[in-house]
Amino acid sequence: MLLFSVAIICGLFILMWSADKFIDGSAALADHFGMPSLLIGMLVVGFGTSAPEIAVSVLASLEGNPDLALGNAYGSNITNIALVLGLTALISPIVVESGILRKELPLLAAIAAVSALQLYDGALSMIDALVLLTLFCSMLGWTFVVGLRKKRDALSEEIEQELQEHCMPLSKSLLLVGSGLVLLIASSRMLVWGAVGIADILGVSNLVIGLTVVAVGTSLPELVTSIIAARKGQHDIALGNVLGSNMFNLLIVVGIAGVIHPFPVNPEVIDRDIPVMGLLTISLFFFGFGFRGPGTGKINRLEGAILLSVYIAYISYLALTAFQGS
Repeated sequence: MLLFSVAIICGLFILMWSADKFIDGSAALADHFGMPSLLIGMLVVGFGTSAPEIAVSVLASLEGNPDLALGNAYGSNITNIALVLGLTALISPIVVESGILRKELPLLAAIAAVSALQLYDGALSMIDALVLLTLFCSMLGWTFVVGLRKKRDALSEEIEQELQEHCMPLSKSLLLVGSGLVLLIASSRMLVWGAVGIADILGVSNLVIGLTVVAVGTSLPELVTSIIAARKGQHDIALGNVLGSNMFNLLIVVGIAGVIHPFPVNPEVIDRDIPVMGLLTISLFFFGFGFRGPGTGKINRLEGAILLSVYIAYISYLALTAFQGS
């Protein structure tokens, strides 16, 4: 038990550190090759903050633990909205202003609906996984078109400022990308091994461990990024970080895991986790879509407290049912 716990703690610590370095290196590398700052923010940073989920789910799928892979993806989405945005809004209310981010909300809802419908037959097939990856490629194309048509945006200006403040030579950015990727893989292996070991000892399912311990751990980069961005007044980054990460989780994390190893879906995912994720996604329309006035919306402290309360209730229910079942 102690060894598995140490593996989880060390794995999470290294995972966070390596993901941060991977993001810094990737953003600087993209800037060196002339990628627009808006695309860096939406793609490179979005991919980087989802890198822990991708690495963990790929390894879990390769090792025959599909419940851990799926639990990590859906659990991270629930954690991102309820815990990350809830806690961030409590610390500093999140103002929603960017037109680009306002368009991402319905896109995220549509992606969540498609991914949920795929699982309602009780399995994620190879075709389902390929559809998710195709949708991801389509999203990339859409993002490039939008970015090229509208080059100046609040999000792009914030990313551009960050890049100027943390400028680095090409050699250093390549080193950070390479070392960050290697450590991501190694730390993910530690985390998966520790999580499966803890699940076996406690007698709970890998799905529950994926939805809780692993999901929270792999969502820590989003939590740190969103809190820092909100405190700096960079609200678009705080919200865009979560929206982009959730899209990546549903399309890339689940898609790659399904391509590697198509798997049956635990009925609890359909009956419990998908509805929770869906309701939380819909709540963002009411909290942050801008119904209070023209062009603006805000996730205030009260709404942040509601999101956080939902997360606490969800985790408490998981813990209660898991130990009752064991």
